[in-house]
Amino acid sequence: MNSPKQDEDDVPVKDPVKYGELVILGYNGSLPSGDRGRRKSRFALYRRTKANGVKPSTVHILNTPQDSKAVHSRGQHSISFTLSRNQTVVVEYCHDNDTDMFQIGRSTESPIDFVVTDTTGGKEGEDPSVAPSTISRFACRVVCERNPPYTARIYAAGFDSSKNIFLGEKATKWKNPDGHMDGLTTNGVLVMHPEGFPEDSRQGFWREISVCGDVYALRETRSGPSRGKLAEGESSALRDGSLVDLCGATLLWRTGEGLLRAPTLRHLEALRQELNAARPQCPVGLSTLAFPSLPRSHSLEERQPWVYLTCGHVHGRHEWGQRSDGREEREGGGGGGGSAVRRECPLCRSVGPYVPLWLGCEPAVYVDAGAPTHGLVPCGHVCSERTAKYWAQTPLPHGTHAFRSVCPFCSTPLSTPGWTRLIFQGPID
Repeated sequence: MNSPKQDEDDVPVKDPVKYGELVILGYNGSLPSGDRGRRKSRFALYRRTKANGVKPSTVHILNTPQDSKAVHSRGQHSISFTLSRNQTVVVEYCHDNDTDMFQIGRSTESPIDFVVTDTTGGKEGEDPSVAPSTISRFACRVVCERNPPYTARIYAAGFDSSKNIFLGEKATKWKNPDGHMDGLTTNGVLVMHPEGFPEDSRQGFWREISVCGDVYALRETRSGPSRGKLAEGESSALRDGSLVDLCGATLLWRTGEGLLRAPTLRHLEALRQELNAARPQCPVGLSTLAFPSLPRSHSLEERQPWVYLTCGHVHGRHEWGQRSDGREEREGGGGGGGSAVRRECPLCRSVGPYVPLWLGCEPAVYVDAGAPTHGLVPCGHVCSERTAKYWAQTPLPHGTHAFRSVCPFCSTPLSTPGWTRLIFQGPID
């Protein structure tokens, strides 16, 4: 059966088992236009009332279009590997009572549970529909075991409305030594499993996941014609903190158990109130600064804290330090998508970007529940020290074969080292 939309019928009212959540990096808690239906910034995977997983069963070698039509008319899920104009291998899938399947992709058709579009990378107001998307319409599928330990495995490609995955003549595909066919999608599904997340996090290697869930080293370029070497002993099973890159958006996987240990939005709000209760002051205007409440943390407010990113000194918004010799410059960045002004800090005279500070509102990307003491550079998003350093040291795929660290709250590319310690001025009284 098709993977149905996850609605009220899929989630038991009484104590549903939560496999985990997929969170799109770069949206800081919600999509710019709001989370609606299957299009949202995070997707919770619950055990379904009825299993909808599938597993490989019969293999057909077809030599005519009529043979192919006969197989597909049976209504089973299937993966088609076109070897030549005259030969196609079709692997039929049968129902699996022990697994639930969830599909992710750009398509809004009913088999997709979680609709994902390209992340714009810190440029607020940019319409992702203008540029052609590099995310596949049926990008990947996550298959979760319905019984403990509820292992979730990721596979490249998803079944379309005809219950088929089709790898055409030009797609990268091959026959494994054990005889089963496998292949890669055009732009690939890349995964990185960290070690020791979140307490003692160490980045793992980025790998590519095949249609059948095997793990390979990366291709020379993102859509190169030749697969990488098989990563012996590595698994497609997702761990707490695993990253999934769909070539246009990167998703963070948090297990149900991991989410129980992660900070909550209520905890982040308590940290915000504690920070404001300390009454930080602007050294120039002597006004009291305050971070806006989390739901309003996307637009500038009068008492918003600003920071000189080079030194970390926190001020209110003022015009001090502008260069009369025309040396004031602008550079990209800023949590609101604007440009960062290069100004001179009145306390230490260092010159650098001067940007507003924004609290990071997406609890899933925090690696601890520490105080918001550090700002990410150059966007100005504020989080705990360990969280800032973790993401500054975590390169994400970029373009055809490059990697770069980005802010997990807005996807702005980070500079080196990517963070600054914030120095607040306390009240004079």
